[in-house]
Amino acid sequence: MKKKLLFVCVENSNRSQMSQAFATIHGGEHVEAFSAGSKPSGIVNPKAIAAMKELGYDLGSHDSKSLQEVEAYAPFDAVVTMGCGDACPWMPAKQFIDWQIPDPKHMEPEEFNKIRDLISEKVKNLIASL
Repeated sequence: MKKKLLFVCVENSNRSQMSQAFATIHGGEHVEAFSAGSKPSGIVNPKAIAAMKELGYDLGSHDSKSLQEVEAYAPFDAVVTMGCGDACPWMPAKQFIDWQIPDPKHMEPEEFNKIRDLISEKVKNLIASL
């Protein structure tokens, strides 16, 4: 059985999108990954698209989604929240994890890529723990 993961941040345009991408990259056929935002922006940040393109992943094919758009896929094996605090509503899941990851939205590319690489490591460790 595939593990179902949901990554949630506020706008679903940076952190949760990259987390979903890394879950797909690192988890392959063993993971089904989703992402959503508590207040989705409607777009994936071009900085996130560029940062992931450097690694050979096309984030431009992703959409910024609301939690309502992904709730049909519940229950999840894990729901990972990043910075949405009380705005992240409950979703059916076996475990809830909160990652304290700064929003890279306004960061320069070098700092943005440090956040990207941190997310990659956290996703790898999450998948290994499931």
